[in-house]
Amino acid sequence: MASQADYKDRQFLAVIGDEDSVTGLLLAGIGHVTSPPDNQKNFLVVDAKTETSAIESAFEKFTTERKDIGIVLINQHIADRIRYRIDTYTQAFPTVLEIPSKDHPYDPEKDSVLRRVRRLFGE
Repeated sequence: MASQADYKDRQFLAVIGDEDSVTGLLLAGIGHVTSPPDNQKNFLVVDAKTETSAIESAFEKFTTERKDIGIVLINQHIADRIRYRIDTYTQAFPTVLEIPSKDHPYDPEKDSVLRRVRRLFGE
């Protein structure tokens, strides 16, 4: 059971996504950069040249190091590149949600949250 201390300071969203998804969410106002000297952003733009290790590193930073992030949004096609990390992540905070992108439709069969719910209900 999560205590109030686990989530009271988690006030930001983080995004790992393609350029269109991240740009749209930044325009909606989710962007945040921490104070110097860190200057850590709460988003990562992923393109074809982005190394899988960079995606893993951002996921690790958003889910374990940063205590101010409450929700991590990740495009499903990018989550597929680090699927083993997504599927083994079990913490309540921050919550990890897979979202569709303009060029890659959402597939509920791949969504780790929906798969856990199905297992819970014995489907």
